[in-house]
Amino acid sequence: MPKKYHIPIKTAEPRHNTIGKYAIIEFREDCAGSCRECVKKKCIYGIFKENYMHLSTMNEPEYLYACHSCFRCVQECTKGIFSRVVNPEYRTLGDDYWKPEIIYKLWYQAHTGKVPVSGAGYRGPFVAAGFDSMWTDMSEIVRPTRDGIHGREYINTCFELSRRVSPLKFGEDMSLVSDVPPILENPIPLMLRLPDAFLSNKHIIESSAKAAQGLDTLLLLRPEDYSDALLPYARNLVPRLNGDNIMDHEDLILKSRAVELAFDSNIQETVRKVRDIKYDLVLIIGIPLDKNAASRAVELTHFDVDTLLFYADENGNELNAEHPRFLKEMIREVHLNLVNNFIRQKINLVFSGGIAMAEHMAKAIICGADGVIVDIPLLIALECRVCHRCRNGLSCPAKIDGKFDSEWGSQRMINLMGAWHNQLIEVMGAMGIREARRLRGEVGRSMWFEDLEMESFGPIFGKRKIAGLK
Repeated sequence: MPKKYHIPIKTAEPRHNTIGKYAIIEFREDCAGSCRECVKKKCIYGIFKENYMHLSTMNEPEYLYACHSCFRCVQECTKGIFSRVVNPEYRTLGDDYWKPEIIYKLWYQAHTGKVPVSGAGYRGPFVAAGFDSMWTDMSEIVRPTRDGIHGREYINTCFELSRRVSPLKFGEDMSLVSDVPPILENPIPLMLRLPDAFLSNKHIIESSAKAAQGLDTLLLLRPEDYSDALLPYARNLVPRLNGDNIMDHEDLILKSRAVELAFDSNIQETVRKVRDIKYDLVLIIGIPLDKNAASRAVELTHFDVDTLLFYADENGNELNAEHPRFLKEMIREVHLNLVNNFIRQKINLVFSGGIAMAEHMAKAIICGADGVIVDIPLLIALECRVCHRCRNGLSCPAKIDGKFDSEWGSQRMINLMGAWHNQLIEVMGAMGIREARRLRGEVGRSMWFEDLEMESFGPIFGKRKIAGLK
């Protein structure tokens, strides 16, 4: 049995006052000051004790980023001096997809490395668009014989990037005669990539490279982003090349374990050239996730490539479509097309775009992906607000356009991925699955709102459309 995968989590304090969801307004002129047990001391989350803003400035209102909305302070104060309101600045975070609550949770995970909890429980909509119309089957968690997900039970979260030879051939003496390429495994079903349309500088790049090394995963990087400072992390870097520049970057190819090649009409010739430079390299083909994605996947499976990486837009939508489908439908289409052609086991599928939370990673794998790409959440770990000011040449309110400690930045990213890994283990353990590869394509262990509604109400009311759901 392989050694348990461990992510080194360590608290990484935010550099700025985090924009909290709630403001606790305290009317101190009404405080009796003589209560034996002040409600501030009773806070089970230690908010009033640990919140540096509360201790140092005593501002009114006080934005408590770690507040879990349990209302205990509001309800139990004998003088009723506390009131809770929503922070108006919180509403300005993100956009329609990268919503404030997502950014808020990612900040917390990057800070602590822990899974966020809410004292008031989940209070959102029962169903919404995208991944929010899909649920996982947690029926195994009720078994009384379980040893505990983080106890004696071993759950393997690794996935392969190298091509699988099928069928294997053996000689008369039962020795293996098939030419089996080196196996490249990732201990966690995700890789890192900095989003092209967002802010990037040497501090962000170095932080990401250190995080990739700390997580023992891979960082996909443009050749122009390489520098001498990244030499210690070469084992964890994957250059993103194309048919026009591969001969200019032979040195990067020779010192890398994997290379990403952009898909074009001459991709077969490009693959041959790269194989001539380094034969045992793992080749990843970057493909736009459009209406031709499924057919291209079948075509490329017959080439000498290992992994197909499909790019949706940053919100997880199909590219170049008048009515784009969401990532989960596109993953399902590509996966099933390979299954129907009896070649799914030969190739690995990785998807990029719209992966915003840990549950999205698990749900993407259930739909048929082997792994996913994490991009924008890396910047959110650095306190990015997804305000898009950098796209307009404006200064960054989180100050990540300037100098900052790469050790701090990498730890924030590692903490975030550590929280995601723990959530993946919880989901798999609750489903009774001990291998991430076993989770791939297991839609029978999930529930889709569209299917449930059609089965339950379709015979009565027919098919209907809900806003945001297709």
